[in-house]
Amino acid sequence: MENPTAIVALLVARLAALARDDEGMSTVEYAIGLIAAAAFAGLLFVIINAPAVMGALTGLIQRSLTPAGG
Repeated sequence: MENPTAIVALLVARLAALARDDEGMSTVEYAIGLIAAAAFAGLLFVIINAPAVMGALTGLIQRSLTPAGG
C-alpha cells in the first residue's frame, strides 16, 4: 500500500494540472448541455401529452378561435 501522503500529493498535483489545462472542456460542456436539453424536451413531451394538459390546451385554443360575443 502506498503512503497516504504521497497519494494526496499526487492527487493535488493532478488536479492542479487539470486546472491549468482546459483543453476539451468545451466538448464536455456541450455534451452536458445536450443531455440537459434532451431531458427537458422529454419532460415537456410527457407533460404536454397528459390528458388534463391536452384538454386544457384544446379548450384554450378553441376559446381563442371563437369570435368575441358569439
